[in-house]
Amino acid sequence: MKKLVALFLSLVLLSAMAVVPALAEQTTPSICIVVAGTLGDRSFYDSAKEGIDRLATEYGTVTNVIECKEDASLYESALFDAAESYDIVAAVGWQFWDALATPDGVVSAFPDVKFLFIDNGLDGVGDNLMSIIYTQNEGSFLVGYIAAKLSKTGKIGAVGGDNSDTINDFLVGYEAGAKYANPDVTVETQYALSFEDPAKGKECALALYSGGCDIVYQVAGKTGEGVFEAAAQTGNLAIGVDGDQKYINPDVIICSMVKRVGDSIYDVVLDVDGKFQPGAIWAADMASGYIDVVYGTDDMTQQVSDELKAEVEELKTKIISGEITVPTALQ
Repeated sequence: MKKLVALFLSLVLLSAMAVVPALAEQTTPSICIVVAGTLGDRSFYDSAKEGIDRLATEYGTVTNVIECKEDASLYESALFDAAESYDIVAAVGWQFWDALATPDGVVSAFPDVKFLFIDNGLDGVGDNLMSIIYTQNEGSFLVGYIAAKLSKTGKIGAVGGDNSDTINDFLVGYEAGAKYANPDVTVETQYALSFEDPAKGKECALALYSGGCDIVYQVAGKTGEGVFEAAAQTGNLAIGVDGDQKYINPDVIICSMVKRVGDSIYDVVLDVDGKFQPGAIWAADMASGYIDVVYGTDDMTQQVSDELKAEVEELKTKIISGEITVPTALQ
């Protein structure tokens, strides 16, 4: 009996050893994401971290996060710190433009490190830099359409984190979608001038709601959580951004425009030889699945009817085919 047990254990061990090389075949470079703000926004920055967390869990990828807390004086030094120790450095936020574009800066200083510029596009800097931009205007068109269809006042709003091209790309798409649904709808915008201040987001949203808007789209990261608070306080509705935010308050958040930042980072790192495009600007769009509209889970309150969801799917098809061209604030 002891010999049989020993033989069985030996076979198990040999089988396990045979699996190890197969698992080891999929290796990934180490990656550090440097975020312009802080984690905990439950949208843009957290989405980026979810991507590298998946890599760490599924493939044992060595990962790290550096938070700059919206301190512009840290942007360049944080990138240098990350490049000292990691194979890939992802600068998450359009705010890193100057730090990455600086001649003889971090990109040229570390020619063997691959840099990802997330949420803005740079070319001509170096063949070790790839930019990923997102067609957030396309997804915003859809939530604008939803907002205009559901609005009872004929007036909807948006709170932007700042008055930048990237944020305005959301807003022009949002207004275009709203006007597509109802040419007479009024769309108003407040800029919070921060991505880290929920109190300011609430203040901006309350101003919009008091002015007659009954649905407000938050495009302001952590600041946008104040929009949800204002919606609940006033009995109005809101729209989430970047991640599926409906779970935060299903009774007031009708849908979210998702920008799958984490998935795009995950996909590039997992197949870096095939997907890293030296010096290129890659547009992660609706056609490739990185931009979409989501409504939480089925057990949550659903303010958007199945009929309206079907209309949105038809619009998605038209955008992907080119039948509808959504305006953009990006040049």
